[in-house]
Amino acid sequence: MFIIKHKKIFIGISVLLVLLSITSICVFGLKIGIDFKGGALSEVEYKSVRPIQADLNPALEALNYGPISLQPTGDLSYIVKSRDLTEAEHSQLLTTLSQNGQSALEEKSFNSIGPSVGKELTRKAILSIVLVSLVLICFIAFAFRKVSKPVSSWKYGIIAIASLLHDVLIPVGIFAFLSHTFGVEIDSLFIVAVLTILGLSVSDTIVIFDRIRENLRNRVGNDFKETVGTSLNQSFVRSICTSLTVILVLLALVFFGPESTKYFALMLAFGMFFGTYSSIFLASPLLVLTEELQNKKKK
Repeated sequence: MFIIKHKKIFIGISVLLVLLSITSICVFGLKIGIDFKGGALSEVEYKSVRPIQADLNPALEALNYGPISLQPTGDLSYIVKSRDLTEAEHSQLLTTLSQNGQSALEEKSFNSIGPSVGKELTRKAILSIVLVSLVLICFIAFAFRKVSKPVSSWKYGIIAIASLLHDVLIPVGIFAFLSHTFGVEIDSLFIVAVLTILGLSVSDTIVIFDRIRENLRNRVGNDFKETVGTSLNQSFVRSICTSLTVILVLLALVFFGPESTKYFALMLAFGMFFGTYSSIFLASPLLVLTEELQNKKKK
């Protein structure tokens, strides 16, 4: 198959994208939202006309409350993010948003998250990602325990995790760039998106690995390379079509959905795209490359 024949090119593309993503993360960093650093989050809705954001920004800066983020939502509302506020500061913020009473508004919700809660959420988010990765390795190694030749079952798990890192690092790298350019913040929905990508991506990879396992049992192909190529031929159209339908729905949410879930849907769309790419163009070629390296060592 074309993919297996040119496996080094596709693996090289993945390595380049991962390196660019790591560079983006290191250079730009991620703008942490109040879910992790603590702060105040409120949603205000105007009764008639929502003031232009450019008109509100100078008045908000004059409050000296530090960075205040205004995020339009719906036709008449703003989501307001700031540091943790006292009761007096909260009242002053609402007065400023109403342009000293010129624009009638209603506060739909207000939440305050302390720094300690933010640190706890950060710790749990990192722990959950690590635990999910370990469970996935164990599951794949167990599921493929009867497939020990020519590639050991635990290597299927390691290759799957390498693909998962690829699928997560590239969208995170893109979001680091978006954080730097457009001020996109990383919140709890971002972590949900990462965990969702892990599940969806490994599911697609396992489908192809399972096809390889079945073809190995049935001795399809003259060698391992041909078996993997045949398995990809049998699977890649289904994988691409399934992922494409999900990506189209996610893009609809990005362009037409609520502002609060816009970047969550965008993160998932990136994850689905690169997850499909890695399942077809990275994981399977890595299996063949692993088998070839094993043969060279034996010789």
